[in-house]
Order: sequence, then C-alpha cells, then structure tokens
Amino acid sequence: MKLPFPAGTSARSADKPDPLPASGESSAAVTALYQEHALGLIRLAYITIGNRAAAEDIVQEAFCGLYRRWDQLTATDKALAYLRSSVLNGCRNSYRQAGRPAHVIHLPPEDSAEAAALIGEQRREVISALRRLPGRQRQALVLRFYLDLSDPEIAELMGISVNTVRSTLRRGVRALGISLRETS
Repeated sequence: MKLPFPAGTSARSADKPDPLPASGESSAAVTALYQEHALGLIRLAYITIGNRAAAEDIVQEAFCGLYRRWDQLTATDKALAYLRSSVLNGCRNSYRQAGRPAHVIHLPPEDSAEAAALIGEQRREVISALRRLPGRQRQALVLRFYLDLSDPEIAELMGISVNTVRSTLRRGVRALGISLRETS
C-alpha cells in the first residue's frame, strides 16, 4: 500500500520521536477520526488477534502515529486507510512477537440465556475457525465480512493485487467452511 506520507517518512520511527503537530486543526481532525472509527478499529484488531488490551494498544499506536505525522500527510482523505493499514500491521507484529498465543474470546450476552448460549457458541466456533486460517486469509475475510470493504480497498490495505484478494477470499471461505464442518 502506498502510504499518504511523503517519500522518506514512515508510519513509525524507532530512532527518535516525531514532533507534535503545530496546528489545532490537525488535533481536531485526528480527534474526529478517533471518535468515529476507534471502536471499529479496536474490534478489527480484537477479531484478528483475540486480545482486547493488545487490540486497544495497537489502535492507540496507530492514532498516535497519525497524530504525530498529520502535518506531513499529503492526502487527508486517506487517513482512515492509513489507520486500517497501521492496525493490520500492528496485528501482524503482535502475532510475530507473541508466537500466535491462544486467547479466550468473551462475548457479550444476548436477549435470552438460550439465545446467548447458542449464538455465543456459534460465534466462538467461527472465531476459532477464523483464527486457524493463515494470516492473509484471516485478514482478507475480516476486512470483507466485518468491515464490508471492496476488493480494491482490501487490495490497497493489504498491499496485494485485486485478483490476489479474490483468490485469497475464495480460499479463505472454503477453508473456513471445511473447518466449521469438521467441528460440527
């Protein structure tokens, strides 16, 4: 994915901290993005890695990176795409560092105890099967069916071609179906 920042800059710099943006306009813009999209991005990260605290940290880091570099942003309309990409990269890094730990998913209760039990078990089965998929397939499925993104949007976020997105989705759906049938 081509980031909306000028050449030579990155989303993260380990060497030295970036200066804070000078304008209040940037602060207001990032705050508005946070208020509108933070919860959805946390959910995206949580579904991907299964750890709420780590998901919140990943999203916070993505917003901090955007805030620090807002004045360098060349296309402010691409800020959400940048955030999604940062969150997915943070999830990939989390998997690499943690060695893909298993986490228990705690789901909120539904209308009745019976419905909660049935729906909760189905969700756990789907999330468990989704977690067993290879990273690329899992990410493509979450972006398509959770965030409802189009093939070109997924391709841009994942840095792959539209045809690769389509084949990855087909393989992912097939593998997810096989995995769910095996557990039934």
